[in-house]
Amino acid sequence: MDIFSSSLSETLVSVKLAGQVFGYMWFLVLPPVFYFLFKALWIYHVQEAFWSSASWTLLEIIPPKNIEKSPKPMESIFVGFAGVEKSFTTFETYVDGQFADYMSLEIVSNEGAVHFYIRTMKKHRHLLEANLYSQYPDVEIMEVPDYVDNFPKYIPNTQWNLWGADVATTKKDDGYPIRTYPSYEETVTGTMIDPLAGLIEVMGKLGPGQHVWLQWIIAPTPPGWNSTIGKALADKLKGKEKKVESILEMIIKDLTDVFGGIFKYLSGPVEFESEKKKDEMPLDTRLSPMERDVLKAVEANIGKVQFSTKGRCIYVSKRESFDMSIGVSAVWGALKQFGDDNLNGFKPDGDSKTSKHYEFFKKERLRYSQHKLFRRYKSRSRDGFKTVLSSEELATIFHLPDINVISPSISRVEAKRGGAPSNLPIE
Repeated sequence: MDIFSSSLSETLVSVKLAGQVFGYMWFLVLPPVFYFLFKALWIYHVQEAFWSSASWTLLEIIPPKNIEKSPKPMESIFVGFAGVEKSFTTFETYVDGQFADYMSLEIVSNEGAVHFYIRTMKKHRHLLEANLYSQYPDVEIMEVPDYVDNFPKYIPNTQWNLWGADVATTKKDDGYPIRTYPSYEETVTGTMIDPLAGLIEVMGKLGPGQHVWLQWIIAPTPPGWNSTIGKALADKLKGKEKKVESILEMIIKDLTDVFGGIFKYLSGPVEFESEKKKDEMPLDTRLSPMERDVLKAVEANIGKVQFSTKGRCIYVSKRESFDMSIGVSAVWGALKQFGDDNLNGFKPDGDSKTSKHYEFFKKERLRYSQHKLFRRYKSRSRDGFKTVLSSEELATIFHLPDINVISPSISRVEAKRGGAPSNLPIE
């Protein structure tokens, strides 16, 4: 008992002493803490104000009936949108709360009817339409109400259930590309296999009360991404990675070299570093065929326009028709076709996935994550995991399907658009 009392007394004395020290030093400790906290809250506040002041529009893209083009024309559309990227001044960032403009590419299946949507700021609508019409003259673009408004404000509820997750990549480094459309060419006939054919077919199999929503929220990356982060990965694959050493590491290394070489130098002639011959093997010899292919794919990918990308997939269904095998397993299986084990691919993000494995408040935690994911989808939030995809990768995962995709679930333009005759009388 005496030992416990003395320990408690010493603890209280230590706490009192720490309080006295803090009382003398608070002006050195608190300002940095409150500065970073205030900065984070302020940025969130001004960006929310800027976000809420923007005017948005949802455009449905109805593809022509007979598209005989690969996904490549979509690349020029994304490159055109990259023109909205700009550098912001300190005033624009911290006072106006401005950030890079973005748009949301969405493939939606409502009870088996597949639709293509692009949600963009109204000020960019003409830019988007001009680029779409230039590549697909017969496409139909319509401004439509937001489909998410047709659903309850909060899901899950007594009638509706939900499963979803953010889309993560299988490799952490953004420079590794996914499998893109040039690799979908049939080797015997040379015909293009549409990369979206499997996903559209799966989404077209949904029944009454079932809905699958897939969104890719993209914004141009800041200038210099290709020459810094992308080039760093290429150098790493070439074996030219530059390791940044701390001062302590350099001191330890120098001391090790000095003391470790004393006995060697005493027993023989001194050999200076400049006299050593270091024959570096050629790159083609040093790398295996697979490593060369990976390096080639990475360098080709980082040479294109890049976009910061937020992917999110949600399966919403009436409780009586909720079927994980169709709305979850089949859809994510279709997304896995964009993967390459040597490069990159897609998988559900574990932090956002609406699955809870241990029993501690399992039902409450699951419901909270479902509500949060549904709210973020509706607002097109970019919170959570993000990756970087090139214009070629985006064209692979979002494009107008070609003539070979014959799924009846896609609505198409039946008639071609044509200009007015040149001999019309003008009054």
